[in-house]
Amino acid sequence: MEQKPIKKFTKDFTQQEPIADEAIDRVMQILRSGRIHRYNVAGGELSEASLLEREFADYLGVKFCLTCASCGMAMYLALKSAGVKKGDTILCNSFTLAPVPGAIHNAGGKIELVEITEDYTVDLQDLEKKAADPSTKWFLISHMRGHLTDMEKVVDICQRHEVVLIEDCAHTMGASWNSRKSGTFGKIACFSTQTYKHLNSGEGGLLTTNDPEIIAKAILYSGSYMLFDRHLSRPKTDVFEQFKKQIPNYSCRMDNMRAAILRYQLKHLDNQCKRWNERYQLMEQELNKIKWISCPRRPQEEYYVGSSIQFSLNEQGTSAIQEFISKLLQRGVEIKWFGNVEPVGFTSAYSNWEYLGALPVLENTDRILAGMCDMRIPLTFDLDDCQLITQIIADVATEVFENQSNS
Repeated sequence: MEQKPIKKFTKDFTQQEPIADEAIDRVMQILRSGRIHRYNVAGGELSEASLLEREFADYLGVKFCLTCASCGMAMYLALKSAGVKKGDTILCNSFTLAPVPGAIHNAGGKIELVEITEDYTVDLQDLEKKAADPSTKWFLISHMRGHLTDMEKVVDICQRHEVVLIEDCAHTMGASWNSRKSGTFGKIACFSTQTYKHLNSGEGGLLTTNDPEIIAKAILYSGSYMLFDRHLSRPKTDVFEQFKKQIPNYSCRMDNMRAAILRYQLKHLDNQCKRWNERYQLMEQELNKIKWISCPRRPQEEYYVGSSIQFSLNEQGTSAIQEFISKLLQRGVEIKWFGNVEPVGFTSAYSNWEYLGALPVLENTDRILAGMCDMRIPLTFDLDDCQLITQIIADVATEVFENQSNS
Protein backbone atom coordinates (compact mmCIF):
# COMPACT_ATOMS: atom_id res chain seq x y z
CA MET A 1 0.00 0.00 0.00
CA GLU A 2 1.42 3.37 -1.04
CA GLN A 3 2.15 5.69 1.89
CA LYS A 4 0.91 9.26 1.85
CA PRO A 5 3.67 11.90 1.68
CA ILE A 6 4.46 13.41 5.08
CA LYS A 7 3.27 17.00 5.25
CA LYS A 8 5.79 19.60 6.37
CA PHE A 9 5.51 23.29 7.12
CA THR A 10 8.28 25.45 5.69
CA LYS A 11 7.56 29.01 6.81
CA ASP A 12 9.41 30.69 9.69
CA PHE A 13 7.52 31.15 12.98
CA THR A 14 9.67 34.20 13.79
CA GLN A 15 9.15 36.03 10.47
CA GLN A 16 7.11 39.19 10.95
CA GLU A 17 5.56 41.34 8.23
CA PRO A 18 7.91 43.95 6.74
CA ILE A 19 7.87 47.52 7.99
CA ALA A 20 5.84 49.65 5.58
CA ASP A 21 7.61 51.92 3.11
CA GLU A 22 5.92 54.99 4.59
CA ALA A 23 7.45 54.26 7.99
CA ILE A 24 10.85 53.46 6.47
CA ASP A 25 10.80 56.75 4.56
CA ARG A 26 10.14 58.66 7.78
CA VAL A 27 12.96 56.81 9.54
CA MET A 28 15.31 57.70 6.70
CA GLN A 29 14.37 61.38 7.11
CA ILE A 30 15.23 61.13 10.81
CA LEU A 31 18.54 59.43 10.06
CA ARG A 32 19.48 62.10 7.51
CA SER A 33 18.63 64.82 10.02
CA GLY A 34 20.73 63.16 12.73
CA ARG A 35 18.00 63.98 15.25
CA ILE A 36 17.41 60.50 16.64
CA HIS A 37 17.22 61.30 20.37
CA ARG A 38 13.68 62.21 21.45
CA TYR A 39 14.72 65.60 22.84
CA ASN A 40 16.99 66.51 19.93
CA VAL A 41 14.47 68.48 17.85
CA ALA A 42 14.64 71.75 15.95
CA GLY A 43 12.88 74.83 17.30
CA GLY A 44 9.11 74.43 17.06
CA GLU A 45 9.42 70.79 15.95
CA LEU A 46 7.51 67.99 17.69
CA SER A 47 9.42 64.76 18.26
CA GLU A 48 8.13 61.45 16.93
CA ALA A 49 8.19 60.10 20.50
CA SER A 50 5.97 62.92 21.77
CA LEU A 51 3.55 62.50 18.88
CA LEU A 52 3.32 58.76 19.46
CA GLU A 53 2.58 59.35 23.15
CA ARG A 54 -0.30 61.65 22.34
CA GLU A 55 -1.68 59.36 19.65
CA PHE A 56 -1.51 56.20 21.76
CA ALA A 57 -3.17 57.95 24.72
CA ASP A 58 -5.95 59.02 22.35
CA TYR A 59 -6.27 55.49 20.99
CA LEU A 60 -6.59 54.05 24.48
CA GLY A 61 -8.81 56.86 25.74
CA VAL A 62 -6.55 57.88 28.62
CA LYS A 63 -4.88 61.16 29.55
CA PHE A 64 -1.19 60.34 29.50
CA CYS A 65 1.33 58.08 27.77
CA LEU A 66 5.11 57.71 28.00
CA THR A 67 7.29 55.89 25.47
CA CYS A 68 9.95 53.66 27.03
CA ALA A 69 12.94 51.57 25.98
CA SER A 70 11.03 48.34 26.63
CA CYS A 71 7.90 47.02 28.30
CA GLY A 72 10.08 45.73 31.11
CA MET A 73 11.29 49.29 31.67
CA ALA A 74 7.71 50.54 31.49
CA MET A 75 6.70 48.10 34.24
CA TYR A 76 9.71 49.12 36.33
CA LEU A 77 8.84 52.80 35.94
CA ALA A 78 5.20 52.04 36.74
CA LEU A 79 6.14 50.33 40.00
CA LYS A 80 8.56 53.09 40.99
CA SER A 81 6.16 55.87 40.07
CA ALA A 82 3.30 54.22 41.95
CA GLY A 83 5.43 54.28 45.10
CA VAL A 84 6.77 50.74 45.45
CA LYS A 85 9.54 50.58 48.03
CA LYS A 86 12.11 47.91 48.80
CA GLY A 87 10.48 44.91 50.41
CA ASP A 88 6.91 45.75 49.39
CA THR A 89 4.81 42.70 48.54
CA ILE A 90 3.58 42.70 44.95
CA LEU A 91 1.08 40.14 43.71
CA CYS A 92 1.52 38.70 40.23
CA ASN A 93 -0.10 35.79 38.42
CA SER A 94 2.10 32.71 38.30
CA PHE A 95 1.78 32.28 34.51
CA THR A 96 3.77 35.06 32.91
CA LEU A 97 7.12 35.72 31.24
CA ALA A 98 10.42 36.60 32.89
CA PRO A 99 10.34 40.41 32.34
CA VAL A 100 7.39 40.69 34.76
CA PRO A 101 9.08 39.25 37.86
CA GLY A 102 12.24 40.92 36.57
CA ALA A 103 10.60 44.35 36.78
CA ILE A 104 9.34 43.59 40.30
CA HIS A 105 12.81 42.45 41.39
CA ASN A 106 14.37 45.53 39.78
CA ALA A 107 12.00 47.78 41.73
CA GLY A 108 12.94 46.06 44.98
CA GLY A 109 9.58 44.39 45.48
CA LYS A 110 8.88 41.01 47.01
CA ILE A 111 6.81 38.96 44.61
CA GLU A 112 3.91 36.77 45.70
CA LEU A 113 2.54 34.57 42.96
CA VAL A 114 -1.18 33.94 42.45
CA GLU A 115 -2.51 30.66 41.10
CA ILE A 116 -4.05 30.38 37.63
CA THR A 117 -7.14 28.65 36.26
CA GLU A 118 -7.67 26.10 33.49
CA ASP A 119 -8.16 29.04 31.11
CA TYR A 120 -4.66 30.36 31.96
CA THR A 121 -5.95 33.46 33.76
CA VAL A 122 -5.48 34.54 37.36
CA ASP A 123 -7.43 32.53 39.95
CA LEU A 124 -9.74 35.14 41.47
CA GLN A 125 -10.30 33.12 44.66
CA ASP A 126 -6.56 32.92 45.31
CA LEU A 127 -6.25 36.60 44.41
CA GLU A 128 -8.98 37.48 46.94
CA LYS A 129 -7.20 35.55 49.68
CA LYS A 130 -3.78 37.06 49.01
CA ALA A 131 -5.06 40.61 48.42
CA ALA A 132 -6.71 40.48 51.86
CA ASP A 133 -3.29 40.44 53.56
CA PRO A 134 -2.85 43.97 54.99
CA SER A 135 0.81 44.03 53.92
CA THR A 136 -0.15 43.63 50.26
CA LYS A 137 -0.48 46.93 48.40
CA TRP A 138 0.10 46.11 44.75
CA PHE A 139 -1.09 43.74 42.04
CA LEU A 140 0.79 43.61 38.75
CA ILE A 141 -1.58 41.55 36.61
CA SER A 142 -0.07 40.00 33.51
CA HIS A 143 -2.59 39.39 30.72
CA MET A 144 -0.34 36.57 29.69
CA ARG A 145 -0.54 35.47 26.06
CA GLY A 146 -3.60 37.69 25.61
CA HIS A 147 -5.94 35.92 28.06
CA LEU A 148 -8.17 38.34 29.98
CA THR A 149 -9.88 37.38 33.21
CA ASP A 150 -13.03 39.07 34.53
CA MET A 151 -11.56 42.54 34.92
CA GLU A 152 -14.58 43.95 36.76
CA LYS A 153 -14.04 41.34 39.49
CA VAL A 154 -10.31 42.10 39.59
CA VAL A 155 -11.02 45.81 40.05
CA ASP A 156 -13.57 45.03 42.77
CA ILE A 157 -11.10 42.85 44.69
CA CYS A 158 -8.37 45.48 44.44
CA GLN A 159 -10.65 48.30 45.52
CA ARG A 160 -12.06 46.43 48.52
CA HIS A 161 -8.58 45.54 49.77
CA GLU A 162 -6.97 48.87 48.79
CA VAL A 163 -4.54 47.19 46.41
CA VAL A 164 -3.15 49.28 43.54
CA LEU A 165 -3.76 47.56 40.17
CA ILE A 166 -1.10 47.79 37.44
CA GLU A 167 -1.71 46.05 34.11
CA ASP A 168 0.89 44.32 31.98
CA CYS A 169 -0.77 44.50 28.55
CA ALA A 170 2.19 43.24 26.53
CA HIS A 171 -0.12 40.69 24.83
CA THR A 172 -3.44 42.58 24.91
CA MET A 173 -2.87 45.77 22.94
CA GLY A 174 -6.13 46.20 21.01
CA ALA A 175 -8.04 43.78 23.25
CA SER A 176 -10.94 44.65 25.54
CA TRP A 177 -13.22 43.33 28.29
CA ASN A 178 -16.90 44.24 28.04
CA SER A 179 -15.98 46.79 25.34
CA ARG A 180 -13.51 48.52 27.68
CA LYS A 181 -9.95 48.48 26.38
CA SER A 182 -7.33 46.42 28.13
CA GLY A 183 -5.06 48.84 29.95
CA THR A 184 -7.84 51.11 31.23
CA PHE A 185 -8.77 49.12 34.36
CA GLY A 186 -5.70 49.75 36.48
CA LYS A 187 -3.98 52.84 37.83
CA ILE A 188 -1.19 52.28 35.30
CA ALA A 189 -0.81 50.06 32.24
CA CYS A 190 2.25 48.91 30.31
CA PHE A 191 2.43 47.78 26.69
CA SER A 192 5.15 46.15 24.61
CA THR A 193 6.34 47.00 21.11
CA GLN A 194 8.91 44.20 20.97
CA THR A 195 9.13 42.39 17.64
CA TYR A 196 6.58 39.65 18.44
CA LYS A 197 3.93 42.01 19.83
CA HIS A 198 1.05 43.83 18.13
CA LEU A 199 3.18 46.82 17.21
CA ASN A 200 6.76 46.07 16.18
CA SER A 201 9.68 48.40 16.81
CA GLY A 202 12.14 45.63 17.65
CA GLU A 203 12.12 46.69 21.29
CA GLY A 204 10.07 49.28 23.13
CA GLY A 205 7.29 49.95 25.61
CA LEU A 206 4.45 52.32 26.45
CA LEU A 207 3.26 53.40 29.90
CA THR A 208 -0.24 54.88 30.26
CA THR A 209 -2.16 56.42 33.15
CA ASN A 210 -4.76 59.04 34.06
CA ASP A 211 -2.82 60.10 37.16
CA PRO A 212 -0.87 63.39 36.69
CA GLU A 213 1.60 62.71 39.50
CA ILE A 214 2.40 59.20 38.29
CA ILE A 215 3.09 60.31 34.73
CA ALA A 216 5.20 63.23 35.96
CA LYS A 217 7.31 60.85 38.06
CA ALA A 218 7.56 58.33 35.21
CA ILE A 219 8.70 61.02 32.75
CA LEU A 220 11.39 62.15 35.19
CA TYR A 221 12.49 58.59 36.00
CA SER A 222 12.62 57.78 32.27
CA GLY A 223 15.31 60.41 31.75
CA SER A 224 13.69 63.66 30.67
CA TYR A 225 16.29 65.81 32.43
CA MET A 226 14.50 69.17 32.72
CA LEU A 227 13.03 68.81 29.24
CA PHE A 228 9.67 67.46 30.41
CA ASP A 229 7.92 70.47 28.89
CA ARG A 230 8.65 68.96 25.45
CA HIS A 231 6.17 66.15 26.14
CA LEU A 232 2.72 66.58 24.63
CA SER A 233 1.13 63.91 26.82
CA ARG A 234 1.78 65.38 30.26
CA PRO A 235 0.18 67.37 33.07
CA LYS A 236 0.90 71.03 33.78
CA THR A 237 4.51 71.97 34.46
CA ASP A 238 3.87 72.75 38.13
CA VAL A 239 3.17 69.03 38.79
CA PHE A 240 6.80 68.33 37.96
CA GLU A 241 8.17 70.98 40.31
CA GLN A 242 7.61 68.94 43.48
CA PHE A 243 9.48 65.92 42.06
CA LYS A 244 12.16 67.20 39.68
CA LYS A 245 14.97 67.38 42.29
CA GLN A 246 14.02 64.16 44.06
CA ILE A 247 13.73 61.64 41.23
CA PRO A 248 16.81 60.02 39.63
CA ASN A 249 17.29 59.67 35.88
CA TYR A 250 17.19 56.01 34.80
CA SER A 251 17.57 56.63 31.04
CA CYS A 252 14.66 54.45 29.88
CA ARG A 253 13.65 56.52 26.84
CA MET A 254 12.48 55.51 23.38
CA ASP A 255 14.14 57.16 20.38
CA ASN A 256 12.49 58.92 17.44
CA MET A 257 13.17 56.14 14.91
CA ARG A 258 11.23 53.52 16.84
CA ALA A 259 8.46 55.99 17.56
CA ALA A 260 8.14 56.80 13.85
CA ILE A 261 7.80 53.11 13.00
CA LEU A 262 5.11 52.69 15.65
CA ARG A 263 3.09 55.76 14.68
CA TYR A 264 2.43 54.29 11.26
CA GLN A 265 1.53 50.86 12.66
CA LEU A 266 -0.84 52.33 15.24
CA LYS A 267 -3.06 53.60 12.43
CA HIS A 268 -3.60 50.01 11.28
CA LEU A 269 -3.66 48.25 14.67
CA ASP A 270 -7.37 47.39 14.81
CA ASN A 271 -7.31 45.86 11.34
CA GLN A 272 -4.23 43.83 12.26
CA CYS A 273 -6.06 42.54 15.33
CA LYS A 274 -8.90 41.30 13.13
CA ARG A 275 -6.42 39.51 10.88
CA TRP A 276 -4.83 37.76 13.87
CA ASN A 277 -8.22 36.66 15.09
CA GLU A 278 -9.16 35.15 11.73
CA ARG A 279 -6.09 32.94 12.01
CA TYR A 280 -6.59 32.17 15.69
CA GLN A 281 -10.23 31.18 15.28
CA LEU A 282 -9.47 28.80 12.43
CA MET A 283 -6.69 27.14 14.43
CA GLU A 284 -8.77 27.02 17.61
CA GLN A 285 -11.62 25.27 15.77
CA GLU A 286 -9.30 22.68 14.25
CA LEU A 287 -7.27 22.05 17.41
CA ASN A 288 -10.41 21.45 19.47
CA LYS A 289 -11.27 18.57 17.12
CA ILE A 290 -8.17 16.69 18.29
CA LYS A 291 -9.17 14.45 21.20
CA TRP A 292 -5.89 14.90 23.14
CA ILE A 293 -5.99 18.70 22.89
CA SER A 294 -8.14 21.44 24.38
CA CYS A 295 -7.96 25.21 23.87
CA PRO A 296 -8.96 27.57 26.68
CA ARG A 297 -12.48 28.88 26.94
CA ARG A 298 -12.78 32.49 25.72
CA PRO A 299 -15.49 34.40 27.64
CA GLN A 300 -18.13 36.30 25.70
CA GLU A 301 -17.05 39.53 27.41
CA GLU A 302 -13.50 39.17 26.09
CA TYR A 303 -12.35 40.65 22.80
CA TYR A 304 -8.93 39.07 22.46
CA VAL A 305 -6.12 39.47 19.93
CA GLY A 306 -4.97 36.01 18.84
CA SER A 307 -1.35 36.69 17.93
CA SER A 308 -0.50 33.36 19.54
CA ILE A 309 -2.46 30.28 20.53
CA GLN A 310 -2.23 28.05 23.58
CA PHE A 311 -3.62 24.59 24.18
CA SER A 312 -3.42 21.89 26.81
CA LEU A 313 -2.41 18.30 26.21
CA ASN A 314 -4.86 16.25 28.20
CA GLU A 315 -3.40 13.68 30.60
CA GLN A 316 -0.11 13.18 28.75
CA GLY A 317 3.17 12.37 30.48
CA THR A 318 6.45 14.22 30.13
CA SER A 319 8.05 11.76 27.71
CA ALA A 320 5.03 11.77 25.40
CA ILE A 321 4.91 15.58 25.35
CA GLN A 322 8.63 15.79 24.62
CA GLU A 323 8.21 13.36 21.73
CA PHE A 324 5.21 15.36 20.46
CA ILE A 325 7.20 18.63 20.52
CA SER A 326 10.23 17.03 18.88
CA LYS A 327 8.28 15.41 16.04
CA LEU A 328 6.40 18.62 15.34
CA LEU A 329 9.69 20.50 15.04
CA GLN A 330 10.94 17.89 12.57
CA ARG A 331 7.90 18.77 10.44
CA GLY A 332 8.47 22.52 10.73
CA VAL A 333 5.98 23.38 13.51
CA GLU A 334 7.50 25.24 16.48
CA ILE A 335 5.67 24.68 19.75
CA LYS A 336 6.84 26.03 23.11
CA TRP A 337 6.07 23.99 26.21
CA PHE A 338 5.64 25.63 29.62
CA GLY A 339 6.02 22.31 31.42
CA ASN A 340 9.69 21.99 30.53
CA VAL A 341 11.97 21.65 33.56
CA GLU A 342 14.56 23.97 32.01
CA PRO A 343 13.88 27.43 30.52
CA VAL A 344 14.09 27.41 26.71
CA GLY A 345 14.37 30.57 24.59
CA PHE A 346 11.73 33.08 25.68
CA THR A 347 9.82 30.43 27.66
CA SER A 348 10.24 29.87 31.39
CA ALA A 349 8.02 28.94 34.32
CA TYR A 350 7.97 30.45 37.79
CA SER A 351 10.00 27.49 39.13
CA ASN A 352 12.96 28.76 37.06
CA TRP A 353 13.13 32.17 38.76
CA GLU A 354 15.43 31.20 41.62
CA TYR A 355 16.58 34.80 42.10
CA LEU A 356 13.21 35.45 43.77
CA GLY A 357 14.33 33.38 46.76
CA ALA A 358 12.20 30.63 48.29
CA LEU A 359 9.61 29.70 45.68
CA PRO A 360 6.11 28.55 46.61
CA VAL A 361 4.50 25.31 45.54
CA LEU A 362 1.51 26.19 43.39
CA GLU A 363 -0.20 22.90 42.71
CA ASN A 364 -2.85 24.13 40.28
CA THR A 365 -0.38 26.20 38.30
CA ASP A 366 2.10 23.32 38.14
CA ARG A 367 -0.59 20.93 36.92
CA ILE A 368 -1.83 23.35 34.24
CA LEU A 369 1.62 24.36 33.00
CA ALA A 370 2.69 20.70 32.82
CA GLY A 371 0.53 20.22 29.73
CA MET A 372 0.44 23.74 28.27
CA CYS A 373 1.71 24.37 24.75
CA ASP A 374 2.18 27.75 23.10
CA MET A 375 2.56 28.76 19.45
CA ARG A 376 3.04 32.08 17.68
CA ILE A 377 0.71 33.07 14.84
CA PRO A 378 2.61 35.65 12.76
CA LEU A 379 0.65 37.55 10.13
CA THR A 380 3.03 36.18 7.52
CA PHE A 381 0.95 32.99 7.83
CA ASP A 382 -2.21 32.89 5.72
CA LEU A 383 -5.31 30.81 6.46
CA ASP A 384 -4.06 27.89 4.37
CA ASP A 385 -0.87 27.88 6.44
CA CYS A 386 -2.94 27.74 9.62
CA GLN A 387 -4.93 24.84 8.24
CA LEU A 388 -1.75 22.96 7.35
CA ILE A 389 -0.21 23.56 10.78
CA THR A 390 -3.24 22.19 12.59
CA GLN A 391 -3.32 19.17 10.28
CA ILE A 392 0.31 18.44 11.12
CA ILE A 393 -0.44 18.81 14.84
CA ALA A 394 -3.37 16.40 14.48
CA ASP A 395 -1.22 13.87 12.59
CA VAL A 396 1.62 14.00 15.13
CA ALA A 397 -0.76 13.89 18.11
CA THR A 398 -2.37 10.75 16.66
CA GLU A 399 1.01 9.16 15.97
CA VAL A 400 2.43 9.88 19.44
CA PHE A 401 -0.55 9.70 21.79
CA GLU A 402 -2.35 6.83 20.07
CA ASN A 403 0.83 4.77 20.34
CA GLN A 404 1.16 5.74 24.01
CA SER A 405 -2.37 4.60 24.77
CA ASN A 406 -1.85 1.30 22.91
CA SER A 407 1.47 0.48 24.57
